[in-house]
Amino acid sequence: MANKVQTKDAATNPRGIPYAPFVDKVEDYVSSRAEVDGTMKSFQEMISYDLFQRLGASLTTLIRLLVHRKYQFMEVNTQRRAGGLKEKIPDIQKTLDMVKFLKTRKPGSDPIETTFELNDTLYAKAEVPPTDEVYLWLGANVMLSYPIAEAETLLDSKLSTAQQSLENCEEDLDFLREQITTLEVATARVYNWDVTTRRKEKADHGKGEA
Repeated sequence: MANKVQTKDAATNPRGIPYAPFVDKVEDYVSSRAEVDGTMKSFQEMISYDLFQRLGASLTTLIRLLVHRKYQFMEVNTQRRAGGLKEKIPDIQKTLDMVKFLKTRKPGSDPIETTFELNDTLYAKAEVPPTDEVYLWLGANVMLSYPIAEAETLLDSKLSTAQQSLENCEEDLDFLREQITTLEVATARVYNWDVTTRRKEKADHGKGEA
């Protein structure tokens, strides 16, 4: 059987997440019960068909579970990424605010007294004189010195990128929920069509034997 399952011309959202197939008329996807398994497998490829084979799941169980595999995996990863960004953005903003404050300090100004974090529960006092450079943590235990103007530009860029990434994550989460719903409907329609057709064939067979 030629693969009739298409996903809006194989389109994806801007981050490459595929659209789920929308089944308006089951007859557009299957013309006989012999094609049902192939069509269902095409849907299941989006959610890891092997899992259900290993579980020996019935088609009824499959209806309940299949939509929560591949898309759910992407949803969990996107939620995790969004959570990390929500923690990261305030830190970047706080660092940027401090750099902007230091930028306003004029040469010859009195040092300011502040506290800084040594670890999660330990802080120390320090006096900070006017300065024209700052040290920024870049990750992986790497710290570099930057002129204040360059540090401000770098942090502005990082903040903008992180905010855009968070916006993309939230958009992707809405998209994934929509695709899960679409695939639930598509699978249920094919399943119901199969049940109705099987009953009709059984009834016709009974009439033929009468």
